[in-house]
Amino acid sequence: MPRGGAFIIRSQRIRGFAMIQGWFSRPVEVAVGVAGSIRHISNAQQAVELLTGQWRDAGSAQHGAALRACRRAMSGDVPADNAREAFISAAREAHVLVE
Repeated sequence: MPRGGAFIIRSQRIRGFAMIQGWFSRPVEVAVGVAGSIRHISNAQQAVELLTGQWRDAGSAQHGAALRACRRAMSGDVPADNAREAFISAAREAHVLVE
């Protein structure tokens, strides 16, 4: 395989990895659990894991919008920071956003 071809494949893998994670420009701090320990959510995948776990306002409109936006960011359909903003709105609604 030509050297340029190997580079293209490597580049696509790196790009694909970034898209799957959906990295935010800045982490979002949320307080989770009974003790309210602080977690730094850095990407859409981490946000989805938290939103589908034990979320205070699961099922609310903001929760659903954040979940959809984060999943779309993971598939590359929307910018990760759009998902970040939706996640912040859901975290604020659930009173877990550290501001």
